Amino acid sequence: MLHSSASPDTADRQRWMALLAKADPAVLEAHWQGLDERPLYTLLRPAETGLVMVRGRISGTGAPFNLGEMTMTRCAVRLDDGPVGFGHVAGRSRRHAELAALFDAMLQDARRQAGLAPLIDGLAQSRETARRAAEAEIAATKVDFFTMVRGE
Repeated sequence: MLHSSASPDTADRQRWMALLAKADPAVLEAHWQGLDERPLYTLLRPAETGLVMVRGRISGTGAPFNLGEMTMTRCAVRLDDGPVGFGHVAGRSRRHAELAALFDAMLQDARRQAGLAPLIDGLAQSRETARRAAEAEIAATKVDFFTMVRGE
């Protein structure tokens, strides 16, 4: 959920960073290899794996509690023409984090944004399709319990 104080640019960046983080690394790699011009870049923070604490809330709104730890990989890059990109992904895929950071940096450049729009739109469509499939699978297991009242 986006905060109401988020500007359109911030909201757009949050959207594409979430899509890149959850994308199939093979899809990102294929798109990267298919680019006509791959920008030169410097690793500001090489991909590194660590643990983050996952927090939850009782009933979604109650008191927060530590649910447990999960593995996460992060990376930061700077394109030679200026933009800095960040990638944070669940798991241990260093290449996924690096690609997410690269695409984040490239998407901040208005000249490159139009060329990457099909990637982001495709990731969003794939994500929505997967969400709908999961909802359908869950709905198929729904059990309706009811109580019959005997009239005596």
